[in-house]
Amino acid sequence: MLGWELPPHNSGGLGIACYQLCKTLSRRDIDIEFIVPYSADHGIDFMTVSAATPQGVKSISQSGFTYDSFKYTLEDGSELWLSMHDQQARYEQAVAELAATREFDIIHAHDWLTFRAALRVKQQKNCPLIAHVHSVESDRAGSKHGNPLVQEIEALGLTMADRIIAVSQHTKRAIMDDYDIPGDKIDVVYNSIDPKDMEPLDSQNVYRYLSLMKSLGYRVVVNVGRLTIQKGLPNLLQAAQLVLQKAPKTLFLIVGSGEQYYELIRQAAALGIGEYVLFTDFQRGKNWRDAFAIGDLFVLPSVSEPFGLTPLEAIGYGTPALISRQSGVSEVLRNCLRVDFWDVQEMANQIASVMQSDELRDELWSNAYKEYVQLTWERAADKMKTVYERHLATEGA
Repeated sequence: MLGWELPPHNSGGLGIACYQLCKTLSRRDIDIEFIVPYSADHGIDFMTVSAATPQGVKSISQSGFTYDSFKYTLEDGSELWLSMHDQQARYEQAVAELAATREFDIIHAHDWLTFRAALRVKQQKNCPLIAHVHSVESDRAGSKHGNPLVQEIEALGLTMADRIIAVSQHTKRAIMDDYDIPGDKIDVVYNSIDPKDMEPLDSQNVYRYLSLMKSLGYRVVVNVGRLTIQKGLPNLLQAAQLVLQKAPKTLFLIVGSGEQYYELIRQAAALGIGEYVLFTDFQRGKNWRDAFAIGDLFVLPSVSEPFGLTPLEAIGYGTPALISRQSGVSEVLRNCLRVDFWDVQEMANQIASVMQSDELRDELWSNAYKEYVQLTWERAADKMKTVYERHLATEGA
């Protein structure tokens, strides 16, 4: 299995989805070697995690821009900067060298970042290739054309793959529309969440200012995610201005980093709502968990969201959700509010309704939580195992 990240060294939901899927697959006697492009201790005992980099690399980090450089920090303290193109070439070569010393039955590659390496290993070992698509370039570009090099890699990988896994019907349609892939080549395997694996909250929330303001009658709207065009944050800020006209004791907590970080700060100021919007930058651990917990409503305003785990995480930490209809999670989560990403007025109306009614907030969350506790990765793992077995049987024949 080829992937770009695993927790705790992840920048978003891709690493978490890979981790949870592999953990569940491992309980089905599936032996997984997961190859990431960096060296780190992941604390994982249910599969082998291998580094496709020299062991002298201490850590790898990506700059704030999606297609900008990667920084390698070496054991001796020196730094090595690689472009996205160079990083993929390095990963491809390293994976090919590792694969030459391994025996395996299936290549399972997550997203375009690993497709070049996967195609090389497929050619090298003549194994079936499963391409697992968590997003396509048009998603990441906010339904625009995006980066032509990335689209070329996606097109080649999806065309040459033996089977494609899409994380939602939304993503399946995008693959068919963007790359002319026939629908009968694509299986939908939804992401999920395991409530028992969620780290518990403690009694003291780290957002003490927000806790104080809530005690004074304020309510909090929260968003957690990357600050990119795909996520639709400019529309949320426009809605926030309208919300404050109806529910002036509302605060907005924006947790995350990305290329729109300073643009969004400037937009909040230009809208005259800067004092009501708090930006925290990227957070992990307790700060990340407490951001969900401090909210009275979680909002996912994405322009195009292949799946979207954060609404489920919010529900797990006690906060109901308003989600974009243009998201994969809207296909599986029933007990939530929904809005089209572009409908700023309706987004504001729904947010204001929750801010003005604790009873509505509590009812939304109570119903959502009953659905949440039934969620599991088991169904996804069963479907993946069926895909594996089908291709192994074909190869054997």
